Amino acid sequence: MLRAAYMAQELLTTFVDDLQSVNLEPSEISGRYTVFVNDEIIFDRKRAGRFPEIKELKQLVRNIVNPEKSLGHSDH
Repeated sequence: MLRAAYMAQELLTTFVDDLQSVNLEPSEISGRYTVFVNDEIIFDRKRAGRFPEIKELKQLVRNIVNPEKSLGHSDH
């Protein structure tokens, strides 16, 4: 849950004008970590076999919510 809260904070800070909300929902299935944007799965820990890096997650979200947005150092 701590990792999810950190990533939610990063997304809200980075996409302050692009996201209306970030929801954290506990899962009954242990180890589940799935990220959705508008009901579309953009990252699933089970499929990837790992957690996303914050840079990667920001890029995935940006590509949907504001493709023209520069992420500065996270784009490199």
